[in-house]
Amino acid sequence: MAIPLTAGPPGSDDDKKTRTDKQSGVAVKERPKVQQPKMYKVLLHNDHFTTMEFVIWILQTVFRQSEAMATSIMLHIHKTGIGVAGVFPREIAESKTHKVLELAKQNDFPLQCTYEEA
Repeated sequence: MAIPLTAGPPGSDDDKKTRTDKQSGVAVKERPKVQQPKMYKVLLHNDHFTTMEFVIWILQTVFRQSEAMATSIMLHIHKTGIGVAGVFPREIAESKTHKVLELAKQNDFPLQCTYEEA
C-alpha cells in the first residue's frame, strides 16, 4: 500500500507533483528540472603590441591556466588571431573580460578581450 507524499492540501500544486511508481507501489515526489545556465566563451584577440609574456600571465592569473596550457593558448591566439581563454556562465565571463581589460590598460597594452555565447 502506497502512502501519498503530499506537502499541501489535496489538489494543491504539491499534490500534483506526487505520483505512485507502478512497479514498486512507492509514492515518488517529482522534482522540477533545473536548467543549466548558458555558457560563454571568453576570447582574447591578437594584436601587434601586447607581449606574449603578458598574455601568458593573464591566462595564468585570471583564467587559472597552467604555464604549459597558457603558452599553448597564447600561441594559438598568435597564429590565428583569436583564442578561447575559458568557458563560463555569463556573469563570470563578463567579470573576467572586465578584469583582463583593466589589467591590460594598467599595463599599457591594447589587448582586447570579449565574450560570446558558446
